[in-house]
Amino acid sequence: MRTIGELRAALTMGYGFADDADDFEAELAREINHADPADLSGVVRLVEEFRGRVIARQDPSLNSALAAAVAETRSARESARENDR
Repeated sequence: MRTIGELRAALTMGYGFADDADDFEAELAREINHADPADLSGVVRLVEEFRGRVIARQDPSLNSALAAAVAETRSARESARENDR
């Protein structure tokens, strides 16, 4: 993804997280509308953030880490419920 167009395409095809495509477009519009033409650092930051989200979402180890975190959270909640009884 070397261009904003490629990033948009990846987000539109669902390579990011849920609602990333809509969030990117809304935040990009907001950044552009409030940016000083001589300082587009907010736009650069936004593009880097969403590019990172697409890359992270495609990383198989992320899915494993998320599944482990969900399992750990569920286990902690169940333990807390048992202790409350």
